[in-house]
Amino acid sequence: MEVAIIGSGIIGLLSALTLTDVGYKVTIVARDLPGDESIEWASPWAGAAIFPHPDVGGEPLQVETFKYYWALAYRDPTSGVQVVKATEYYDDRENDSSIWYKKLVPRYQKIPTRDLPEGSKIGFTYQSITVNPAVFLPWIKKELEARGVEFIRKTIQTMQEAKKITGCKLIVHASGLGATELANDKDMVAIRGQTMIVETDFDELSMHQGSHYTYVIPRMYSGSAIMGGISQPGNFSREVDEDLRDDILRRTKKLSEGSFDSVDLKRDVKRDIVAFRPGRKGGYRLETEGNVVHAYGFGGLGYVFSYGAAQKVCEMVDVLAKEQRKLGSRL
Repeated sequence: MEVAIIGSGIIGLLSALTLTDVGYKVTIVARDLPGDESIEWASPWAGAAIFPHPDVGGEPLQVETFKYYWALAYRDPTSGVQVVKATEYYDDRENDSSIWYKKLVPRYQKIPTRDLPEGSKIGFTYQSITVNPAVFLPWIKKELEARGVEFIRKTIQTMQEAKKITGCKLIVHASGLGATELANDKDMVAIRGQTMIVETDFDELSMHQGSHYTYVIPRMYSGSAIMGGISQPGNFSREVDEDLRDDILRRTKKLSEGSFDSVDLKRDVKRDIVAFRPGRKGGYRLETEGNVVHAYGFGGLGYVFSYGAAQKVCEMVDVLAKEQRKLGSRL
């Protein structure tokens, strides 16, 4: 049976992977395709560290995603996926009782209070994974094309238009912020992010959450790392905020305890990035509506949820496909 996917971001691409795994013929229709550098879509600009999140739910989806990228890092390093040491700090909780993934990740170890950066209440290290989107997105596109997936570059206005273009009755809707119009979803919120790609040999993940959101994520094969960050719902400015650049570097220096003291913003920043995450009030949408499977609204956690969400998409498509076959047998 044939399935059309609207959107070629990380959710759409991995949905195509899980669907072709079980024999579906897939066509992807999207305005932006892997390799494009438009800021109109989020997947190329994501930090793309597989940091499980303690507070957003969807733990089974996060677990399956972690397992997928972990295996891929060892199976095919040319995918741009690598295993690295990760360090997390929080200043909004007293202990790690909410860190459900401490039983999932390898080498989990709490950091003694005396060794925490100033202001942090808890911290821990473990092994996790980073994804370099500049490598991974073209890699997965090539993998999908080898499976017969067709990519059509097209901006569509309705679900019906996608059905007409592809001839498919079953649709997976993974358009990210496009859901505002395509699904008439008024809960969608563009969340502005600003980051910097900095030339460095720093090769560990580091993250602080709570009163501020700061991270350093190494970029495989690039000799650089991405520094962030900020989360600004409803801010549509596409201009680089110079004050924010200074603030990100200040926070990153504190987070890494001196590893970036020599960084010069004029000399070492290879690229400034402003892009918009597909946030959604009330959380992501992963459900069926008629012959459409909706999978969008993951905010800044698209990569963290990606493979687990894609598995759920495949399960829901299976249900719809069985209904289609029953209906066809009665005619």
